[in-house]
Amino acid sequence: MNDNKIWYALYTRPRWEKKVAALLIEEGMEHYCPLNKVKKQWSDRKKYVLEPLFKGYVFVRLEEKNKWTVKNIEGVLNFVYWNGEPAIIRDAEIDTIRKFLLEFDDVHVKQLNPQLNGKVKIKQGLLMDYHGIVLEIKGNKARIKIDSMGMQLSAVFDLKNLENL
Repeated sequence: MNDNKIWYALYTRPRWEKKVAALLIEEGMEHYCPLNKVKKQWSDRKKYVLEPLFKGYVFVRLEEKNKWTVKNIEGVLNFVYWNGEPAIIRDAEIDTIRKFLLEFDDVHVKQLNPQLNGKVKIKQGLLMDYHGIVLEIKGNKARIKIDSMGMQLSAVFDLKNLENL
């Protein structure tokens, strides 16, 4: 393995994940399109089919200096961005997805975003394990109301540090 290569997440056209993966193979680019084995029911039969686990996404592993060449591949819309830069995916996260899919079939992915007035638990920091209510959401931050010692406190937390209850 080449240590100076980095995993990036790409947005694809809708329902183009497998096509983009095939085009990346043709270009000789290392990629990963996690496929989920799902049982489908037709009127006359049941069949297992492979569907992309993450709709609209494919992972690609490139040297940073060559990352922009991937945008020339048909079906690739853009990189997934984080803080204004193409998001970097850790090798360990890709390995975890691979191991998970080897062990389980028919996996479901659900993004849990806190909702206004929804109850959440804080996962990190001084207030870890405290429960609160979402007052406001702006970008990747949320203002949370916490009742403590007969008082109401409110603070802003990163969404990644919150868990829905």
